[in-house]
Amino acid sequence: MSFDILNSNIPTINSAIKDKKISHRELVDFYIKRAKKYSKLNSYINIMEQEALEKVTNMDPDLSANEIIKGIPVSLKDIFLMKGHKTTCASKILSDHVATYDSTVASRLQNKGAVVIGKNNMDEFAMGSSNEHSFYGPALNPWDESRVPGGSSGGSAVSVSAGLCQISYGTDTGGSVRLPASYTGICSLKPTYGRVSRYGVIAFASSLDQPGPMARNIEDLAIAFDAVSGHDPNDSNTSSLPPSNIYKGLKNIEPCTLGVPYELLSDGIDKDVVKCFESSLEIFKKAGYVIKDIKLPHAKHSLDAYYIISTGEASSNLARYDGIRYGYRTSNISGLKDLYENSRSEGFGTEVKRRIALGTFVLSAGYYDAYFVKAAKVRRLIRQDFDNAFSSCSAILLPTAPTTAFKIGEKLADPMTMYLSDVLTVPVNLAAIPAMSIPCGFDSKSLPIGMQIIGKHFDEMTLFNLAYFMQRQRPELFNRVSVK
Repeated sequence: MSFDILNSNIPTINSAIKDKKISHRELVDFYIKRAKKYSKLNSYINIMEQEALEKVTNMDPDLSANEIIKGIPVSLKDIFLMKGHKTTCASKILSDHVATYDSTVASRLQNKGAVVIGKNNMDEFAMGSSNEHSFYGPALNPWDESRVPGGSSGGSAVSVSAGLCQISYGTDTGGSVRLPASYTGICSLKPTYGRVSRYGVIAFASSLDQPGPMARNIEDLAIAFDAVSGHDPNDSNTSSLPPSNIYKGLKNIEPCTLGVPYELLSDGIDKDVVKCFESSLEIFKKAGYVIKDIKLPHAKHSLDAYYIISTGEASSNLARYDGIRYGYRTSNISGLKDLYENSRSEGFGTEVKRRIALGTFVLSAGYYDAYFVKAAKVRRLIRQDFDNAFSSCSAILLPTAPTTAFKIGEKLADPMTMYLSDVLTVPVNLAAIPAMSIPCGFDSKSLPIGMQIIGKHFDEMTLFNLAYFMQRQRPELFNRVSVK
């Protein structure tokens, strides 16, 4: 095939299809074959080969104005329900669960003609920062297979980075699309809470979960976001805003003031990460942007508040998995109590059980006010800090993660060290604001480093335009495929 799929964005692919340089079927077949070729990366739990190829057979190559994503191969984190397909959340307890309806993300993509070619590996119930907490084993980072791809949307990140699909969708509860994007050298967006429907997304922490797209370039990321955003009557927490139109709005913007909370860069941040981040700041400065030191005084309490709120909500959401209504049921039964205990003990992995136990504790009588209520108050203070900061800047910049991808197994024995991977991402979820991770360079081991661009509520457009600026400044970092 003469057309270079891997180094092309969606608009370029659409032009090639229109000019008959490639067909929709050839495009989908190309990605499915790569997904099989690199199956050792463990990016996919399930590849939907027959269904995907049938959908694009004889697909009309002509595209109307609103069909920009028609025929484009997409993968979904295995947390999005798809009717008639297994949706496992990478857990034994749902290993045989077949969805009876479509999530809004899946239905909107399919209604626009996108082709879902598979469901991606992930941390079980989206609880993890490394994709090691999966019933199906860890996904591998394609830049170095001995390292993690980040979590919880690790399989989705790998599928994009390794060129096993054109775009993918994950969910972000405390950094779960941004952290993997940083570790695998791609772009991702955690939208404003409520900008993308959670209907049909298996819940972890309902007040924090937010679906978001992942891509190798900013144009594809914008198209992916536009395809699924907008109000959904099935999700009362979605905003009343119409679907976004980011892709057509990408443009050069006038230099503005960008805030950097330097106090958050002082402890625990790898020197290569800081150096790479500072080089990106210099690019903005040379173009006329003003870099301003801002304060987020309560951000240092973000991890504490996050792991209280998220585990409390998780313990409530996961109570439904009882071995009776659906999901895994133990064969070791001598009574109702054993049915509950053994089904859950055998069905859930170690990390999920740890978080359920912690969540049950912080919600229990005598501790709810001492922990959960106080965490909610801290959450409000964190949101106020961001509101105050945005009064003097258009966006905030931070590294996405304190380090590059670590070795598989390196942090499993120490959960607290693992949780610290999220220290720069969780404040965004607590404040319910949008944030993007884009590539900004590599460390001394040639591992990718990501930079966060954080914005005001529902101001995804500014994030995209700033990222679009960086893509034009450093095109060599974007649209890269980690394996050939």
